[in-house]
Amino acid sequence: MKKVITYGTYDLLHQGHINLLMRAKALGDYLIVGVTNDNFDRDRGKLNVRNNVLERVEAVKATGLADQIIIEDYIGQKIDDIQKYNVDIFAIGSDWEGKFDYLKEFCQVVYLPRTEGISSTLLREESQETVHVGIIGCGRMSQRFPSEAEVVSGIKVCAAYDIEPQAAETMAEKHCSITAYKNLSDFYDHVDAVYIATPHLAHFSNIKQSLEAGKHVLCETPLVLNGDEAKELYELAEEKGCILMEANKTAHCPAFTHLMVLIKSGVIGDVVDIEASLSQLLDKSGREFDAAQAGGALFEQGSYPLLPIIKLMGVNYEDLFIYSRMENGVDVFTRGVFKYPKGTCSFKVGLGVKTEGNLVISGTNGYAYVPAPWWLTDYYELRFENQNENKKFFYKWDGYGLRYEIQEFISCIVNKRFSSARLRRTESICMARIMQQFAERKNVFNI
Repeated sequence: MKKVITYGTYDLLHQGHINLLMRAKALGDYLIVGVTNDNFDRDRGKLNVRNNVLERVEAVKATGLADQIIIEDYIGQKIDDIQKYNVDIFAIGSDWEGKFDYLKEFCQVVYLPRTEGISSTLLREESQETVHVGIIGCGRMSQRFPSEAEVVSGIKVCAAYDIEPQAAETMAEKHCSITAYKNLSDFYDHVDAVYIATPHLAHFSNIKQSLEAGKHVLCETPLVLNGDEAKELYELAEEKGCILMEANKTAHCPAFTHLMVLIKSGVIGDVVDIEASLSQLLDKSGREFDAAQAGGALFEQGSYPLLPIIKLMGVNYEDLFIYSRMENGVDVFTRGVFKYPKGTCSFKVGLGVKTEGNLVISGTNGYAYVPAPWWLTDYYELRFENQNENKKFFYKWDGYGLRYEIQEFISCIVNKRFSSARLRRTESICMARIMQQFAERKNVFNI
């Protein structure tokens, strides 16, 4: 059997892609198609791919031309794949003429003629929607948003609003594209979507008001601190035809999303335990230590260590016990222990207690280790009983990391996807229910 392999992004799958796949298929008996992962586009300076990797894989699958689809994750993978799959022919579009001649050492290299007059770049330029985004809440959290949005195609940050008008005006002075507004009605008239970076207790009203105004919403994590409120907001978003997304940057970074895919593929066997921790030693005069502003370690940090637990083990846990060290009405340290039908998980967060800050995912065949600070994932290891099988994965974390969640938010708007696979609505609601359990002191014990 003659095996052929080809690679591409396959964004906005079009007839040119299909023609190339047909030409590649005709070269042999078995066609392997490599679809580039989302993080590959960082090298182009823009996060301009319209469809995420899961959507692009499905589009290629729907053509019926690929006998096997793989994900291209790293530079140099083509050589590894050619040897791994015993490939006879490497095929690629003629616009890459000569660039892959180095592969001739391993197999035959064929440059295929491209279809003139059509490309994903042209289609993006012709159909690109510009989403005008306004910022609600111009404090510390929102300062990085405008510069991060600049590297994402299809977004223009154009408005700012804050209950303290001077904060919005200061942001507008720093960014010439932003206009400060003193009332929300005028603000909403000039935007398609909003980024909310207000204090935790203001999130529910800010989100609801924005959705009722027909605006898409990206809200800083934690979305809300009550599961019923989260469910109500997601239902309202769908009723209004709007996207509501929780801005958890770890959920959207390339390294973490790849780790989740690997673990779910069974590479370390069945997951039976997850340990996740995060801590900071902060100035105790800050809002994080103010009970009236929903301060404390769990509300401030909890959505990050909860993320891998809920992504991998699901939302249907049997029990959760929470242990906290309290000072002046807020938790300076909290540890939670989950019981699942086939596993256990624990998390630790601290504002006044320092902990190791690692992520360890234990499976029946091996385990994943992500060193601190794991929530800024750029490196992790898969470790096995036979150390020769251990693997290390390295990634680049670009900027402040907000660009990844912004890109996914814009992609959801353009493609009318009401839930992102990176952080689903059910998962976001589950996190809010955990926050609610803590607020209601159910199964919560002081230490």
